[in-house]
Amino acid sequence: MLHIYYGEPDTPEYIFNPDVFFNNSYEEEWITDPLSKEMIKDIDGSDVIGPRLIDSPFLGAIPTERLSGGVKTLMLMNFDSEHIFNASACGDNCASWILKIAQKKDLTIRLGYLMDFGSDNFDIEIVNLHQTVHTMKELNEAVLDNHLL
Repeated sequence: MLHIYYGEPDTPEYIFNPDVFFNNSYEEEWITDPLSKEMIKDIDGSDVIGPRLIDSPFLGAIPTERLSGGVKTLMLMNFDSEHIFNASACGDNCASWILKIAQKKDLTIRLGYLMDFGSDNFDIEIVNLHQTVHTMKELNEAVLDNHLL
């Protein structure tokens, strides 16, 4: 299930800058994992050549550290269960991937904006409110009515 903090969580497990955290903590096997390869292709339009080499249609051959902040944050969410990551580093194009990861495991993230999770039903707990919502309408109303942003 997906759990979202709106605002800054007051916990030492919170990672504000997932881009920098990723660059200093990722493991090479994360990059060649099939789910990571799919996310990299979908979000960045890039192909994984190896654990340290990505073929970007915009930048050419790049090191892993040059992947987008969104892809890095998604990989952290997938592989690191000990931290809460700032998903504001992700755009709406990452929302379906966040939901997919949250289907496999409990996932807690932080958001500073209303990410568009699409028109399908979902189960998202708004941690600040201890409330579970199932649609974008419910999510928007809960966040805005309670002034979480």
